[in-house]
Amino acid sequence: MNDEMQEILNDFLAESSEMLEALDQHFVKLETEPTNTELLNEIFRCMHSMKGSAGFLGFTHLVEVAHQAESLLNKLRQGEISVSPFIIDIILEAVDAVKLLHTDIRETGGDSNVDTALIVNKLTLTMDSAADLMDVKPASPSISHVLTDSGDLSEGKGNQEEDRLSQASGSVDGSLVDMAETPSNSTPVSEAESPVALSEVLNKMQEAASRTVQAASAGQAKTAGGKEEDMTVRVETKRLDHVMNLVGELVLGRNRLMKIGSGLEEQDETNLLVRELSLTLAQLNLVTSDLQLAVMKTRMVPIRKVFSRFPRLVRDLSSKLGKQVRLELNGEDTEVDKSVADELGDPLVHLVRNSMDHGLESIEERKQSGKNPEGTVRLAAFQEGNSIVIRIEDDGRGLQVEKIAEKALAKGLISESELTAMSPQDIMKLIFLPGFSTADQVSDLSGRGVGMDVVRTNISRMNGSLELDSEPTLGSQVTIKLPLTVAIIQALMVEVKGAIFAVPLASVIEAVKVTKEDIKSVNGQAVLNLRERILPLLDLAQTFQIPNDHLGDERYVVVVAIGAQRFGVVVDRLRAQEEVVIKPLGEFLANVQGVAGATITGDGKVVLILDMADLVQNVAGTSFASIQ
Repeated sequence: MNDEMQEILNDFLAESSEMLEALDQHFVKLETEPTNTELLNEIFRCMHSMKGSAGFLGFTHLVEVAHQAESLLNKLRQGEISVSPFIIDIILEAVDAVKLLHTDIRETGGDSNVDTALIVNKLTLTMDSAADLMDVKPASPSISHVLTDSGDLSEGKGNQEEDRLSQASGSVDGSLVDMAETPSNSTPVSEAESPVALSEVLNKMQEAASRTVQAASAGQAKTAGGKEEDMTVRVETKRLDHVMNLVGELVLGRNRLMKIGSGLEEQDETNLLVRELSLTLAQLNLVTSDLQLAVMKTRMVPIRKVFSRFPRLVRDLSSKLGKQVRLELNGEDTEVDKSVADELGDPLVHLVRNSMDHGLESIEERKQSGKNPEGTVRLAAFQEGNSIVIRIEDDGRGLQVEKIAEKALAKGLISESELTAMSPQDIMKLIFLPGFSTADQVSDLSGRGVGMDVVRTNISRMNGSLELDSEPTLGSQVTIKLPLTVAIIQALMVEVKGAIFAVPLASVIEAVKVTKEDIKSVNGQAVLNLRERILPLLDLAQTFQIPNDHLGDERYVVVVAIGAQRFGVVVDRLRAQEEVVIKPLGEFLANVQGVAGATITGDGKVVLILDMADLVQNVAGTSFASIQ
């Protein structure tokens, strides 16, 4: 494939991915507003534009699925079929098939590796049974597919309408699989056969995206003549990553120059050249900081990109679980770094699924306890200083401390003596242990004990913190706090026996000077009585096995907060606050415990950046909070 065709293919994948994202949200909204003609027309235009673009590029399987879905949508527009949960399920199945075709195109350059016969015939059969569907009053929503984490389609049981369709097709057991062997009578639309110039392909795809995706409207502005111009440029993420890496190197060079300049000024502050150098370095420092901020803003995306998947997810899971769930989204315009947004998806999916599966009660249970039969899951995001805070709440039964303790004992994750010393807050945190689950049996939703462990691991990898809170019968709340960017951070440089470490400043509360007499021991754990609060201590010299034969009388304790947990890090000296660039350690050192990466300081030394969320696990084990 030549460069021009590759560019067209990349544009097609980018534009249609935005359309698919918009379709998921549109269909969930259409289910609550079945008479919204404008929304239905918007959905129709999305599918039509995607079909036409796929036809230009010769993706016949995608064209066939999109064409059949478009025909069914047209019957909805014409009033020949009424909007019902069953119809929405069928069309969403087609959307999921298009997503699989997209993945195939992205990976192989073609769409021939996905079997679309079943969904094509299902759409055809639904259209052929239009008269029957108009006579049947839709039953309560019954999900026939769930979009899993891997994007697979899993078939489930149908409802009244699907049984009726099965009978119409002559199927005895209610399955539509036999229909997959019959070739579809549908024919691709004329756009697929029309020879069109490459420039026209790009123009049509651009027009389709600007017409169907609301996000594109943010990139348009009114000119003086009253015309609208597209003021946005699509840039590959890898190019932004490269620019960010160069800015990081520039920051390291700036730090080095500032260090040298300070040294020269101390040696000969009367030298005119040294003064000129100091002024130039001050200007360089200002410009570098502005450039860094500009590049970081360029990489920022609204968290709406992450939140947009959840209306569809909640709709499908609520049907599968037999629960009524309302999703509330707040702070969708809050911006985060693209790298942070990419890593957030999986943890949030696990947390929302847990809230719906474990947190929210069944409809009958909620009625018996005097609650609204419809449960609520809230996703909120907001900026707090140099951090982004994401909160997941539900109004369910709350975390069942007794059941968590019982399961942890049964699985051998803790002992009876450890459980006795634990507070309710400690017991709640056991849900983050690998292999832990309160589910009585394994299902496709829960029971394997991997969800919450994945959440903690992913959040820790981003130098974030996770806080858990729950009230019995009122619900639970998980708060995630993340840095706005994971590339450049503010750090406190500390020294331990000549070794320098960087502590992320976002987690530092304060630093206090202590003596050997101030440090006590409780059950073998070093602690400090700080303003009537017992603070567990972590000695970096012991943690990293640094020879520490000659202890001074005075040392420093850096008080660190990770979520609701606080502990102190014992060091010899506090050096300075610096802006550092996080560099990965590579595969060989990737699994070093307690280290998030490395950086190069102003004097050219390599310094390890500490992973405080990882180090907190070494403080007092599972009974950490019991001595606070």
